[in-house]
Amino acid sequence: MEKVEVILNNKTGLHARPASVITKVASRFKSDIKITKDGREGNAKSIVSILSIAAVYGDSLFISAEGIDDMEAITTIKQLIENNFVE
Repeated sequence: MEKVEVILNNKTGLHARPASVITKVASRFKSDIKITKDGREGNAKSIVSILSIAAVYGDSLFISAEGIDDMEAITTIKQLIENNFVE
């Protein structure tokens, strides 16, 4: 399992629109992808699961993945968050 940290720099946090962008991108990968904040873990392929971690501006998020395309998935999701969810 691979894992990286990223700081959420979106001023409005991880609300419905960015969560939907994450799920759309995550669904392209075969790996299981998780986003974790303060012990709360969300499945990156589920919008409800992502929203449940309640991430706000400045939070440290950990992206982890396990599967055949894990590093590509992590890198893509990390870049998405760093670029304020612009594909």
